[in-house]
Amino acid sequence: MANPFAGEVTLTMNGQRHVLKLTLGALAELEAQLGEDTLVALIARFENGAFASRDVLALILAGLRGGGWAGVKDELMQADIAGGPMEAARVAAQLLVGAFGAPEVHGARETDGAV
Repeated sequence: MANPFAGEVTLTMNGQRHVLKLTLGALAELEAQLGEDTLVALIARFENGAFASRDVLALILAGLRGGGWAGVKDELMQADIAGGPMEAARVAAQLLVGAFGAPEVHGARETDGAV
């Protein structure tokens, strides 16, 4: 079961449910894969709806690795994702929100000091 307060998201791949999370190590791997591109640019593409399938794939792979998946990129590229590309894009966006968005507590942001 995924814990959204810990930035975890679930994805069903090849009939098996996986928990994804962008850990520090997964983010470092993602940055390496992005090359000269930045995480800020990646986030902006998702915010503007201008992301590419390679962005979704990179985020899903990083999230799977952060969740403990030991597979390789080629396996992911051949995988059957429940919900298809739209679900993969939704999960990728949720990963970004979970990693970089301020969590809400009873309707107030934690940084507000209100609970």
